Amino acid sequence: MKKKECFFILGILFLAGILWVGMRLSIKESESIRITVDGEEYGVYQLSEDQTIPIGDTNICQIKDGKAFMIEATCPDHLCMEQKAVDKTGGTIVCLPNKVVIEGGTTAATGQTSPGIDAVT
Repeated sequence: MKKKECFFILGILFLAGILWVGMRLSIKESESIRITVDGEEYGVYQLSEDQTIPIGDTNICQIKDGKAFMIEATCPDHLCMEQKAVDKTGGTIVCLPNKVVIEGGTTAATGQTSPGIDAVT
């Protein structure tokens, strides 16, 4: 291997390392979740407080041990109840038939709505 090739490979590895460190530093953990129903904010709840949250007449969210998960839903398939719990590192639970979204992480902390595509309507 020539000297130039070694410098090129080392440069790429150095740049990859800097990008990796930058990404790790930009990840923010949030101690809250944000619940929206039909695109409207329903509420923001702290993960540190164990509680059961009725979401209208359709869903029930439970926060326990720093994790939020759906424990009851009136939708026919109950896929929202099978989704991974939302914790301080983030995550999302979606109940499409009832238009309920539970978000954790930076979106919940800032209260900003993501400019994604509305696939529900």
